[in-house]
Amino acid sequence: MSIVKKQHYTLRRINIDLDGPDGNALAIASLARNIARQMGLDVDSIINEMMAGDYINLLRVFEKYFGSLVVFETDQTHLIEALNNV
Repeated sequence: MSIVKKQHYTLRRINIDLDGPDGNALAIASLARNIARQMGLDVDSIINEMMAGDYINLLRVFEKYFGSLVVFETDQTHLIEALNNV
């Protein structure tokens, strides 16, 4: 038997620049797929829900499932308004 001191971790959020290459729909869907797998979630269901609409829908669904882990950053006012008016 072995025992170690308990580690106290702080949640580190991932920042995604929606104005850069990581902000395109395929990159966001890929990140969602990876996070969902790690969390044991239904990957296909989440991806289908994300892809069932436009880019704003994709971001909203992503935020619904992974908003506690990821922060979106952008200078685009219409995205900020759309995501803050959920």
